[in-house]
Amino acid sequence: MCGFVGYLHLGTNSGASFEHVLAEMSQLIAHRGPDGYGTLFDGTFGVAHRRLAVLDLSERGHQPMRTADDRFAIAANAEIYNHRALWRQFGQEKPLRSTTDTEVVLRLAQQLGTEQCLAKLDGMFALAIWDRSKKRLILARDPFGVKPLFTRVHKGVLWFASEIKPLLCVPGAPKQPSMEALHHFLSFDYIPGTHTAFEGIECLRPGHRLIASADSSDVKIAPFHSFSYTIDDNITLTEAIRESDHLLEQAVRRQLVADVPVGVMLSGGLDSTALVAMTRRAHPQKTLHTFGLGFADKSFDETADAALVASHFDTQHHAIQVTPTAVRDLFAKHLAHIDAPYADGSALPTYLLAQAAKEHVTVLLSGEGGDELFAGYDTHTAHLARGWYRHIPRAFRKHCIAPLAHALPVSHSKLSFDFKAKRFVTGAELGPAEAHHFWRMVLSEEAKSALVCDSERFKRFGPSSGLFVEAWHQAPATDPLNRLLHIDMQYHLPDDLMVKNDRMTMAHSLEARVPFCDLALARFLHSVPTAHKMHGWRRKHLLRAAIARQIPRRARTKKKIGLEMPYSRWIREDLRDFVQDWLRPSRIVDTGIFVPKAVQRLIDAHLDMGVDNGRAIWGLLSYVRWHAMYISSNDYTHHLTPPRAPINLSGD
Repeated sequence: MCGFVGYLHLGTNSGASFEHVLAEMSQLIAHRGPDGYGTLFDGTFGVAHRRLAVLDLSERGHQPMRTADDRFAIAANAEIYNHRALWRQFGQEKPLRSTTDTEVVLRLAQQLGTEQCLAKLDGMFALAIWDRSKKRLILARDPFGVKPLFTRVHKGVLWFASEIKPLLCVPGAPKQPSMEALHHFLSFDYIPGTHTAFEGIECLRPGHRLIASADSSDVKIAPFHSFSYTIDDNITLTEAIRESDHLLEQAVRRQLVADVPVGVMLSGGLDSTALVAMTRRAHPQKTLHTFGLGFADKSFDETADAALVASHFDTQHHAIQVTPTAVRDLFAKHLAHIDAPYADGSALPTYLLAQAAKEHVTVLLSGEGGDELFAGYDTHTAHLARGWYRHIPRAFRKHCIAPLAHALPVSHSKLSFDFKAKRFVTGAELGPAEAHHFWRMVLSEEAKSALVCDSERFKRFGPSSGLFVEAWHQAPATDPLNRLLHIDMQYHLPDDLMVKNDRMTMAHSLEARVPFCDLALARFLHSVPTAHKMHGWRRKHLLRAAIARQIPRRARTKKKIGLEMPYSRWIREDLRDFVQDWLRPSRIVDTGIFVPKAVQRLIDAHLDMGVDNGRAIWGLLSYVRWHAMYISSNDYTHHLTPPRAPINLSGD
């Protein structure tokens, strides 16, 4: 993996060279690529690249990379898993100068045209391709949104970067928080869609490309890829299980290709266990490093499960304990790498895991995407149960069942029964997309309005559930479950899970690969009848059945926990002073955004165990700390993890 920054003067054949600006910008993402630095300046265009060497550890993999005739150039943050097959199909008669996937993409863009080339790529990528002859730039991002890409247009110049922080250095550009992004962040604990935490900086969406030219001021963005959920009713359950197993194995084999050591993130859950099983199937005798996380709170801890799987497959397992002290000490650091308020409780543990893993490997396989493809979330089960529940007379649901559910005492255990019951009985009364949103929702529209000073402005943005409703209606699917999976693929996967996966691993110059995010596997699963995915009430039935004979019984049957921190308990106990300090009235006033008394009411209700406001409080803590680092100051620069020492790039 790598990182890059660049610019293009729009609508002009001349413009200032921002060479010194790019040097400053690229230093902010040195952790993404400690093994090489390269630049290209061509009149109106400039790009700087930081390389993390994974394939072809020689200077031949240096970027930006150019064609022999100097017409095309590329800066890539990518792993293209089908690059060898593509070269055999389209270009094998022309010898390559390297063994990198980057050169294959560059040569295919030259031979087939950039847009035709993009449609054939299977992998994770963010690309910048410059056509010197046409003075045209194409930016593109992979269909799953594994790799990030951000843009900013200021005073006739298009700026782009692999992370947000370089775009804060655009000369003369203002640095203001986006209120619309905050509006949605308070609902999700992450920022969805094209929004970023900053006004004027946007996120290129997955499967989209941007075209800009030095001859025009127009910037055109359009999809180059879209998934279809056309169901093939002829696929039997047996065929679905067999093909799921085959395609996942092929995906893992492709993603194990590297010239550096590869390890696996292992929780002991179904997805990560499947990856370990598939890796062992591909390399039965090879030393395999696995990395897991542990918590003192047993409802969050999967240490024993990971150890069982590691022993079963004979891996070199590394268990990393996540403590409140480590979380407090690293809180600012992890936000400095995310560049945004972000309150998914899996981010800091992933940072700690990557910190330990970098001593042993350069590439990590991760199980992200398994739930979105195989239907693995509680909200998917809740959708099926909703149909049954609504057959109960409405009056009985409203006056008997719902009051009983809401009267359940609050528990701060992971995915406790009271949490699920309260979410279900309320969400079941809503439409399917709204219910899906309610299951994931952190704060309601009313609660958000009560927290902010300018509540009328928030109301003008419309409810955050509208994002899910729009995605539901635009989904290329007719089956309700597939529509929900489409929503997850649009938002939760790229804007939450991939943000954490990319930033926390790249902070330590590690590449995280996600075998479940494989085009062939996704296309097949989108065509499978949903009754095979949710077999009765059994989530992820296809995956369980596919690997049933390969993994320990405990891994097949254990309750899904998911990586999360027990911050609801920590806020009351170990991190109480830390939270109270950062959310004290004077700091809240400094933001100019929130109402101090409303914030304190949220905290008090949580401390009194009247309601579990842990996710909301963690989100506010994240926002206030981010605001202090990014808006009130430039303190984020002091919290970045130094890049590791570069490897020796030989010319052999």
